[in-house]
Amino acid sequence: MIFFNVDWAPLLLTFKLAALTTLILFLLGLPLAYWLAFSHNRFKPAFEASVSMPLVLPPSVLGFYLLLALSPQQAFGLWLAQTFDIRLVFSFTGLVIGSVIFSLPFMVHPIQSGLQNLPYSLVEASRTLGKSDLHTLIRVLLPNIKSSLLAGIVMTFAHTIGEFGVVLMIGGNIPGVTKVASIAIYDEVESLNYAAAHFYALILSIVSFAVLLLVYMSKRRAPLAFTRQ
Repeated sequence: MIFFNVDWAPLLLTFKLAALTTLILFLLGLPLAYWLAFSHNRFKPAFEASVSMPLVLPPSVLGFYLLLALSPQQAFGLWLAQTFDIRLVFSFTGLVIGSVIFSLPFMVHPIQSGLQNLPYSLVEASRTLGKSDLHTLIRVLLPNIKSSLLAGIVMTFAHTIGEFGVVLMIGGNIPGVTKVASIAIYDEVESLNYAAAHFYALILSIVSFAVLLLVYMSKRRAPLAFTRQ
């Protein structure tokens, strides 16, 4: 049976990459979404456009420029290699960096939207009481946007497991290191091994459907959002 003969390494690597990317983006995306939601900086539109670029930019374009930036033949990659002996191209660490950049809007946008839909009086009241922005974010705002947090987490996870262009450009196809499930599907189709390709595709489809179903079920149970005052 294909279930017993299939190589599980690409699937395990995919879920490891998705989990690590989601964790990193949750930690980075929270303060960024908070700043984008409430900042009046004149350069804010430029930051919002930069965050949203992966939504419209072809994955191969982003992967190409990341490949150039991280390559040891370029200044930054050469500096990392000579100073810290770190080589990011064709490594799992490089996949994580590429995935964090490529999935950034899927974490930031739901959280930003959730924060903007809260009444701003919550922020003002917290600041009036002398609370810091960090305390306001964690203790006042986040408990009121649980559905937005869940949406950001599961959308980031689901998007990461489906990546192909970026991970192929940065990581290549190294078994056990950078060969994720989407790359394995491509390899199996190239080898005309449709049974194995179907197995990988089916697993990814089931997981993607499950996490999306979780988002929509949470939205259905969530109370009506506040409108900003």
